[in-house]
Amino acid sequence: QVQLVESGGGSVQAGGSLRLSCAASEFTSTDYRMAWFRQAPGKEREGVAATYTIGGSTVYTNSVKGRFTLSQDNAKNTMYLQMNSLKPEDTAMYYCAAGYGYTSYRRYLRQEDYNYWGQGTQVTVSS
Repeated sequence: QVQLVESGGGSVQAGGSLRLSCAASEFTSTDYRMAWFRQAPGKEREGVAATYTIGGSTVYTNSVKGRFTLSQDNAKNTMYLQMNSLKPEDTAMYYCAAGYGYTSYRRYLRQEDYNYWGQGTQVTVSS
C-alpha cells in the first residue's frame, strides 16, 4: 500500500508561482508511474502531468505545457509540481496519484490507471 501526502498549495495572484510536493511511502517496485491530477468545483478530475520511472518520460496536459514542470527526487520518494504563470483557471484541488507497472504514455493522464491517491492540496489563483 502506497501512501501519498501532498503539500504546498495556497492562494496566489495570477502570474504567481507555487510548488506542490507529494511525499510517497516506500514503493515495492521501481516500475511505477506518478501523476498530478486536479479537480475544480463542478468539473471532472483531469490529469495535469505524469511520469513513468522506466525511461523517465513525462507528459503534460496541453493547458499547462510551458508553465508547469514535474520533477522527482527519488532518494526522498518525493514528486514535485512547479507551477509558474498561474491563471485563475488553474484553481482546483490538486491530487497526487501513483500506480505500478507499464501503461501506454497515452494513458498516463487517465485516473483509471492509478490505484493510490493522496488527500489533495488546494490551489487558488485570484485575478
